[in-house]
Amino acid sequence: MGKIAVIRLRGSINTKKEIRDTFKLLGLKRVNSLIIVDSEDKSKMGMIKKVKDFVTWGELSEETENLIKEKKGADKKVYRLSPARGGIKGIKRNWPKGSIGYRGEKINDLIKKML
Repeated sequence: MGKIAVIRLRGSINTKKEIRDTFKLLGLKRVNSLIIVDSEDKSKMGMIKKVKDFVTWGELSEETENLIKEKKGADKKVYRLSPARGGIKGIKRNWPKGSIGYRGEKINDLIKKML
């Protein structure tokens, strides 16, 4: 029972209404916003799979979670991050050649670059 961090990397220009609605339900209204989801929540995991071409996600470590809450506030549901220092790879290709999709434990490195 871990936690999953989900970061939106692409905008919603020329996307289907279904995808835009899913972003609203998740709370990811802007690029570079982050949510933390329980990995046991099947409905949220289904939504993440639906928007998989627009977000990156992976297992969140406890250390990184504490760092997020310390810098961005513990009571929020959605966290606004800065663009990654050093940039990211392309937003049209899947991890590891690009930045989109499931990246496992490596999500913690990206979050630290964006705080």
